[in-house]
Amino acid sequence: MRASPLSRQRRLLLQGAASLGLVAGWNARAATADAGGVPSSAKALPLSAVRLLPSVYADAIQANQAYLLRLSADRFLHNYHRFAGLPTRGALYGGWEADTIAGEGLGHYLSALSLMHAQTGAPALKPRIDYIVAELARVQRAQGDGYAAGFMRKRKDGTVVDGKEIFPEIMRGEIRSAGFDLNGCWVPLYNWHKVFAGLFDAQTYAGNAQALQVAVDLGGYIDKVFAALSDEQVQQVLNCEHGGINESFAELYARTNDKRWLALAQRLYHHKVLDPLARGRDELATLHSNTQIPKLIGLARLHELTGRRSDADAVDFFWKAVTRHHSYVIGGNGDREYFSGPDTIAAHITEQTCEACCSYNMLKMTRHLYSWAPDAAYFDYYERTHLNHILAHQNPRTGMFTYMTPLMSGTAREFSSEENDFWCCVLSGMESHAKHGDSIYWENADTLFVNLYIPSTVEWKTAAARLEMTTRYPFEGDIAIKVKRLAGQRYYTLALRIPAWASGHTLLVNGKPFAAARGKGYALIRRRWRAGDTVRLSLPLELRLESAAGNEGVVALLRGPMVLAADLGAADKPFTGLAPALVGANILASFAESDKAKAVYRSVGSGRPGDMKFTPFFAQYERRAAVYFNAYSEAEWAASEVAFRKEEARLKDLAARSVDVMHLGEMQPERDHDLQSDISYPVSYRGRNGRDARTGGYFSFRMRSGPGPLALQATYWGEERNRDFHISVDGERIAHVVLDGSRPGEFIDQDYPVPERLTAGKATIVVRFDPEPGRTAGPAFGVRLYSR
Repeated sequence: MRASPLSRQRRLLLQGAASLGLVAGWNARAATADAGGVPSSAKALPLSAVRLLPSVYADAIQANQAYLLRLSADRFLHNYHRFAGLPTRGALYGGWEADTIAGEGLGHYLSALSLMHAQTGAPALKPRIDYIVAELARVQRAQGDGYAAGFMRKRKDGTVVDGKEIFPEIMRGEIRSAGFDLNGCWVPLYNWHKVFAGLFDAQTYAGNAQALQVAVDLGGYIDKVFAALSDEQVQQVLNCEHGGINESFAELYARTNDKRWLALAQRLYHHKVLDPLARGRDELATLHSNTQIPKLIGLARLHELTGRRSDADAVDFFWKAVTRHHSYVIGGNGDREYFSGPDTIAAHITEQTCEACCSYNMLKMTRHLYSWAPDAAYFDYYERTHLNHILAHQNPRTGMFTYMTPLMSGTAREFSSEENDFWCCVLSGMESHAKHGDSIYWENADTLFVNLYIPSTVEWKTAAARLEMTTRYPFEGDIAIKVKRLAGQRYYTLALRIPAWASGHTLLVNGKPFAAARGKGYALIRRRWRAGDTVRLSLPLELRLESAAGNEGVVALLRGPMVLAADLGAADKPFTGLAPALVGANILASFAESDKAKAVYRSVGSGRPGDMKFTPFFAQYERRAAVYFNAYSEAEWAASEVAFRKEEARLKDLAARSVDVMHLGEMQPERDHDLQSDISYPVSYRGRNGRDARTGGYFSFRMRSGPGPLALQATYWGEERNRDFHISVDGERIAHVVLDGSRPGEFIDQDYPVPERLTAGKATIVVRFDPEPGRTAGPAFGVRLYSR
C-alpha cells in the first residue's frame, strides 16, 4: 500500500465519511451526559445463565462443540502419562502437539470443555472434564513432587526428551533463555499457564473441586524452581515467552488465600516490558504481540487483588495504545505476530496480520477494564473484534481455525486440520467459540447492562427475572428484549449500549417512545418492570469509511459494527490481479445496496479495475477478500497508472539483462537450483516467498552464470532488524549485509557486484548465505544475477 500525504482532492472524495466518524473509528465515543446512574463497577452474569438463540454465534458454538467431542482427551494426555511412567492410552497428536511445546493443548482443551459445559449444558462434556483432572492428579502421584507437564526438551545433540530435565539446570543458574526457547524447551511457562487456566476453568464452570488441589500441587513444584533463583535470574527466565504465568499464581492466591502464591505472582513481573508501560511509554514496536498481552492480563488480576495503582495504569495504557494505535479495522493487531510502530497500520496490510490469540487475549483484558469502570467504549472495541475477527477465525462448516487472519487483498484464510496442527490459535479458538455468551450481560445491584446484541435468553438471579433478546443484528438494526418472567413488579435499570458509530437511535418501551437517560454511552431505562414488558432498540446501520492509521487515503468500509469486504473469488482459485482500489469524488455515495438482509452492497463506478460486490468480511470463510483500499480522486488514479507503467518498464529492462533468477521459498525453483540448507526455513510475506537461515545454519543454491560484469541482487523487507550475514560466491565472500530496519514499508533490492574472476568461464556458480553467530541471514525474497 502506498503512503502519501492526504491531498485536498482526497479529502473531498472522502467527504461523506467524516460525518460518520471516519477518523475516530471505535474511539469516537462522543461526550455523553453525566454518568446518570451508571454504576462504578460491573460483573458479567454467569455463562451458565445465558443460552444462545439461533444466530451466527450459535452456529459457531455448535461447530466447535462437535469438534471438541471428536477430539480425544487421552491423546492430549499422551506425554503427561508417558513422562510419569504411566501407560499411554492414545497416540500423540501431530503438529505442535508433536513438537517441544506438546502439552499446551490439554490446558486449552480443558478450558474449552469447561466453558462449553457452562454455555450449553451438554451432558457429554462433564465426564471428560472430570477425567482429565483425575488423570492429572494421577500423573502427579506418579511423579511424586507435584510435577505434571507434556512439553519436551530438545538437547544440543538433537535428541528430544522429557522437558522436566531443564529445571535442575535452571535451579543451578544454568539459564539459556531466548524469545521462545528456555534451555531447549519451547515456552514451558506459557504451557503451564494454559494448564492452570484449564484447571481453574474446570473448578469455576464445571464444579470440579479436585482441580484446585492439582493446581496447588503444580504450583508447589514451580515455586521451588523460582525459590532457587535470584531476582536477576528470574528476569532472565522471563525473557522467554511465559504467557500469563503471573496471572496463574495471582488466581491461585485468590482461590486459596495463601500469600505464598501472591508473592510469587508479584515476583514474576517482567520489568523490561512492563516498566515502560507503567510509565506511559509506548515501546511496543518490534515486540511479539501475544507474548506481551497475557502479562498485562496478569497485572489486571493482581490489581484486583491488591489495589496497586501502577498495575492498573500499565494495563490501561497498554489497552489504549493497542486499540487506538496498533489495531486493524477488524480489531486484531500484529503483522507477522509483532507490533509495528504506532499508527503504521496502513504500511502493514499483509497476509500475516492479526494472530487470533492476540484478539482472544485483548478481549479478556477488555473485560477486566470494563469491570472496573463500565463504559460502552470498551464494548465498542469488544464488539468490533468479536464480530469481525473472532468469528472470522473459525470456519463454521468444518469447525477449523485460522492462525492469521490475512487482510492483504486476494489472500485466502488458511484453516487448520483436524489432528495435525494444534497451533496456539487453534487452541485459543476452541475457547473463543465455547463462550459467545460470556460478555452479553453484566450487572451491578439493580442495573443490567446489555453490551452485545446477540440473540439469547438470560436468567438474572438478582432480579429473579428471565429476559429474552431477539434480533438479526448486525444484519438488521432492530433489537427486541422481553421480560419473560418476573415475580411481581420491581424497579431496575436496563442499560443498553448505544455504539459510538450510531448516528442516532430509537427506543420504545411497550411500543411507546421512551426518553431514557444517557450515561457512559448507555441508554438507561429506569422504571418499574413486570412480566411481558418489551423494549425495542433500533440502531441505524449506515455505511461509513474508516482510514487505516498512518494513511488517510487507505480506507475500509463498514456497516454498523460490521466490516464489509470485496469478494475476489473462491479461496481454492488463485488470485493474480492487483489489489483493487476505489476512485471517485465521493466514494461513500457510490455504494448501492444489493441485499439488505445479508448486508450485500456493490460499488457503482468507483471500483478499479472494476466494480465489486461487498459482503461481511467474517463470513467470507472460503472466499478471497479485499478489506483495505487505496482511495483516489480521478486525477490521482491517472497519475498512479503512469507510475505503475514506469515501474513495469524498469522491471522489463532488468528481466532482459537477467542471467538467472532464484525464487527462494518455492519448491520447484529450489529443486531446480540444487538448494542446500541447514537451520533454514521458507517464509512468505506480503505475497512474496523467501528463505532465511538462523544462527548456525545456512542456505546455498546454484545459479547459471555468464560473461561480462555481473551483479547479484537480493530482495529484503525494509523493516528487518538485527540481521547480520554474509553472501559468498563459490566460497568467496562478496558481501557483508546488515539489515537495520531503515527502509520501513517497502521491499528493497540490494546489488552486490560479483568479481569477474568468480564467473569467468563458468556455466554455474554457487551462492551461499551465512548468518553471523546469534543472528539471522535474510529472509531473502528472491535473488537475481544480472548484467551490469
